[in-house]
Amino acid sequence: MSGEAAKVYTGLILGYRLGSNTQYENQVLIRVDGIADSNKAAQLIGWRVLYRDNKGNEYRGKIVRVHGNKGVVIAVFKPNLPGQARGGNVYIYPRGVQLVFETQ
Repeated sequence: MSGEAAKVYTGLILGYRLGSNTQYENQVLIRVDGIADSNKAAQLIGWRVLYRDNKGNEYRGKIVRVHGNKGVVIAVFKPNLPGQARGGNVYIYPRGVQLVFETQ
């Protein structure tokens, strides 16, 4: 990125992707702030996702597909997100960008 700041979105973790008899713990539904349709959400496929818990642990994932028509995306995390991450905030940023947080 030549001298310009990368666009970073924030989002909210809605929960795991669920089937009728299955819960996919490695796939998480995320509602992205400022994105309300599937066309804009499709542009985020391949972007990275970062979740930080209150102990400072970082979980990194990647957006793999769109879920529905209202801008919700599915992200895959490795290692899987804990259940306590539900309702938490995430940072969404493009590939090749490093997010750096100051330690206090």
